[in-house]
Amino acid sequence: MVYRVVLEKGEDFGYIAHCPAIPGCHSQGESLEEALENIKDAIRGCLNALDRELVTPPQKDVTFVEVTV
Repeated sequence: MVYRVVLEKGEDFGYIAHCPAIPGCHSQGESLEEALENIKDAIRGCLNALDRELVTPPQKDVTFVEVTV
């Protein structure tokens, strides 16, 4: 998947990264490269957490399907 990421220079430290598509998904790094690697990890972690929250034991027959947008 492709996500748009916002990078900004931190006031006191390196760079801050945000993923607007996932509320609360933020990270940072001393360099742009480190901030990008860290936000990738943060995105993966947020998506895994969202998957666990959204998947509940079904009360009736359901089908889960993944789609690429």
